[in-house]
Amino acid sequence: MDMHEEDRSFFDQAILDYKEGSNRLEKGLPEMTKSYFDFTEACFQDGAIDGKQKQLIALGISIYAQDEYCIMYHTKGAVEHGAEENEVMETIAVSAALGGGAAFSQGVTLAMETFDHYHDVKH
Repeated sequence: MDMHEEDRSFFDQAILDYKEGSNRLEKGLPEMTKSYFDFTEACFQDGAIDGKQKQLIALGISIYAQDEYCIMYHTKGAVEHGAEENEVMETIAVSAALGGGAAFSQGVTLAMETFDHYHDVKH
């Protein structure tokens, strides 16, 4: 297995783990889970702020909050909405300005590695 395949396995597996966990919760708490996902889906619809910008905002908050699953999920979402490397980097910088070293380290490692993976997959 080459490095790119290992990256694919890591990032895709992490997102799959999140989705499987969500499905498990949905079985036990269907109304709550449906309401939560309906709410989040509505929040990420294009409006005054477009989908790419919303994904970048969510990425910045995820980095600040040290939420590794959301860092990967929203980096992937930003790439899928056309975010370029410099936009992801600026998002990391803004988050680091507020979150200090911990946000900086998550941004320059996990967020950028996820960007590279999904940007390469997309192109």
